[in-house]
Amino acid sequence: MARCWTLWTGILVLLTAGVPGVQCFSHLSFNLCKWCEVSSPVCKDSVCFSNCTLSSFCTIIDEICIAMWRKNNDTMTVHTMCHNPTLPLEGVDPDLLLNFTSRECHMVPQPAEDGAMMVCGCRGEHECNDKLIFGKGANGFSKLQSKDVIPVVVVSLVPPILVAIVATAAFYFYRTHRPDKPGPPARPAWPTKRTPELYQAFDLACGALGEGGGGLMMGPGAERGDAKGPFPNSMGDMTDWQGQLEEPLPIKLEVLVGKGRFAEVWRACLLDGRKGGVNSYETVAVKVFPAVEYVSWRNECSIFSDPKLEHDNVVQFLAAEERGLPGHPLRKYWLVLAYHSLGNLQDFLTANILSWKELVVLAGSIARGLAHLHSDTTPGGIPKVPVAHRDLKSSNIVVKSRKDCALCDFGLALRLDLSLTVDDYANSGQVGTARYMAPEVLESRVNLEDLEAFKQMDVYSMALVHWEMASRCQAVGEVKSYEPAFGSKVCEQPCVDSMRDLVLRDRGRPDIPSAWMQHQGMSVFCSTVTECWDHDPEARLTAHCVVERFNVLQQEEEEQEGGQEEEPRREADGEEDGEREKDSETPDNDQSPSLSTAASSPSSSSSLQNPQPDSKTGGAEVSHDSLGPAGTVV
Repeated sequence: MARCWTLWTGILVLLTAGVPGVQCFSHLSFNLCKWCEVSSPVCKDSVCFSNCTLSSFCTIIDEICIAMWRKNNDTMTVHTMCHNPTLPLEGVDPDLLLNFTSRECHMVPQPAEDGAMMVCGCRGEHECNDKLIFGKGANGFSKLQSKDVIPVVVVSLVPPILVAIVATAAFYFYRTHRPDKPGPPARPAWPTKRTPELYQAFDLACGALGEGGGGLMMGPGAERGDAKGPFPNSMGDMTDWQGQLEEPLPIKLEVLVGKGRFAEVWRACLLDGRKGGVNSYETVAVKVFPAVEYVSWRNECSIFSDPKLEHDNVVQFLAAEERGLPGHPLRKYWLVLAYHSLGNLQDFLTANILSWKELVVLAGSIARGLAHLHSDTTPGGIPKVPVAHRDLKSSNIVVKSRKDCALCDFGLALRLDLSLTVDDYANSGQVGTARYMAPEVLESRVNLEDLEAFKQMDVYSMALVHWEMASRCQAVGEVKSYEPAFGSKVCEQPCVDSMRDLVLRDRGRPDIPSAWMQHQGMSVFCSTVTECWDHDPEARLTAHCVVERFNVLQQEEEEQEGGQEEEPRREADGEEDGEREKDSETPDNDQSPSLSTAASSPSSSSSLQNPQPDSKTGGAEVSHDSLGPAGTVV
């Protein structure tokens, strides 16, 4: 019995001693709350943080974390604490306290005598009253709930969407149905009869362009009558009084030969009529523009519309036409141009090495083409409007032969018409290919009041093309693989910023090795190139000056070749004269036969070199050997 009492007593002592231990862990079920009388909150959007640095466990399990936010004028304060929701709290609705069961502290507005007051309560998350979530922003503006956003956004967007649809439809009908819709540039009236002269310009052999097009009118070359024409005679009935084609040209696209930023270039066959009952075709180049590049096609047509632009070193324009229904997104615009099978200069230099003579004549032809564009008169002295190409590069030059090139791709070209204002030129923008842009273009500091500034840009670009040609010439010594201007200094398609750093900041130019300067003609060529890419536009040569320099180099090369051909001819003539002299000096038949023998025999030949007088004769008699020299002297 005593033992039982002892056991129960021990158990009772242990239970009594364990109560404080249990109490020391009981706080783990209590809420840990921020507890500051006053703190300045930090707010962003619709969330504020109390910025309170003190925390405390609530003393009663039922207590929750409370945060009271007040705003008076521009001052915001927060009071955080623990509070029993069953007890009243000054300024707070008692029923509201009983509804605070969330783990987040969502602010609820409460009436206040001055300023604004909001209260929130939470439980189950430590320091949950530190993050205050406002149904309204902390600045007092309402925050839309997600369910309210959709109808508001829809209602807000419907009016502008309807206005945009109506405006788009109105613009579409205006562009497609207005009677004064701009067509291709006006052309001279064309004959309406079936005359072969209308199509005679298409017989020249031509090659692929760098980037290509289409149109509605006949080119200036169609008026020529000095060659056969690939157009069928029936095409005479396909033109109306304005020169526009009422029916599409009988052209069949064959092979895609090039693709650029604005268009594709196709090699095509143009029906050339029937000969001997069989259809004959002529090869042409067709540059096809998509509908979105109508402006580029239109600009190129306007450039080609001037018949005074015709030149041997400018690609020949044959016709332009529109293909497809008006306003249709698949509508195409065509330019029909002369075709050159050697392709563009960039591809030609990649596959071929130039001789010195080829370099001079090809570079000279490019300069002549550019000089014609820049000139205000034709070679015949007729006034014309100068043209700036603005995108001159090796891929925009076609090779007609190993002695002739032609400029092409005038989609960015600009007519330097004196009637245009500075604002008109300013609206033309920064155009061209970044690699070939002049420094003033990269810097956007072009003098728009001086039309020569546009020509100076082209001269800079031409200098880079001439450098590319020189790098593939035998005269420089070791010929490396083709590289465009600036080579590996920039990426394959450099942007304007990278070219600005290289050309403006570093004053970079393509390298001219010292080995190039060892060739006398190449030294003059490189000097011309260097003057053309000068940083100062005013210091650059004009295209006409470059033509004159290359003409001198070409003449010197021709004279040198002529001298080399004349020297063997003179030697041959000298040999013939010597033989005639020998024939005239031959003695008569009654002369001693030993004389002729002496003149031709080996022994007489040796006596010519070492004559020996006969001491026995004392000079009264002359041996046969000694006659050789005497006869030779005569």
